[in-house]
Amino acid sequence: MLDYDKEAEHYDASRGGEPRAAAAARAVLGLIPYGARELLDVGCGTGIVTRRLAAARTGLRVTGVDRVDAMARHAAVRLPGAVVLADSRRLPFPDGRFDAVTSVWLLHLAPSPEDARATVAECARVLRPGGVYVTTVDKAAAHNVGSDIDAVLASRPRTPARDAENLVVRYATEHGLLPAGRDRFPGRGQGRSPRRTIADLRRGWFVTLPPGEPLSEEFAARLAALPDQDRPRPDPVFTLRAFRRPPGAHIPSLHGSFLTHGGN
Repeated sequence: MLDYDKEAEHYDASRGGEPRAAAAARAVLGLIPYGARELLDVGCGTGIVTRRLAAARTGLRVTGVDRVDAMARHAAVRLPGAVVLADSRRLPFPDGRFDAVTSVWLLHLAPSPEDARATVAECARVLRPGGVYVTTVDKAAAHNVGSDIDAVLASRPRTPARDAENLVVRYATEHGLLPAGRDRFPGRGQGRSPRRTIADLRRGWFVTLPPGEPLSEEFAARLAALPDQDRPRPDPVFTLRAFRRPPGAHIPSLHGSFLTHGGN
């Protein structure tokens, strides 16, 4: 797992910057009703997407929440007075507080299925009846664009996806939310090159390939043998799912423990 306190300083530049943030915010807002007045962005990271959500619609008040102190400090610069340092599995807000809740690039970081379920449960808890929850799903799969890099990495050890679409749909349904839409958007500027992938591997991006281990170095050597070391391959395409709490539905009061912020 990457150290996101250390990642904060170069986080945006290493993940597509403003073009990726613009694509994400545009797709997220397309799934949120225009009548929404209070939005919570869970795992807001540096606030690069959160700021765009807040600026896009007059009258939409946006609050960001993140557990990692360095990330939250960056977000607070972008959204003064609107960022809370807290954990996604125990949100410090009352039941039914928000018209919309978002979690972009967060659930894939959950240490276990129980952690991912707890985060979805909390997002559902703070959502008012009639409100909408929007989240990314299948993040790791989005990076598989059928390139030669993907062919090299295909045989690496894998962990089960915490944000698999079928799991997220199940978690949302368990907590009273109904499917309400789906969209996709490109990860602008995130197309991998072999050289960049080797650098990511050696800084711990791939959790099943610890830096310095013989297997990691074997994959690094195979990546180094690919042509066009600095040419980015196609951008990933991310998937969003939206869920709605039916009007008049009961809001379960739930409590969890702690999880990290959104990222990667």
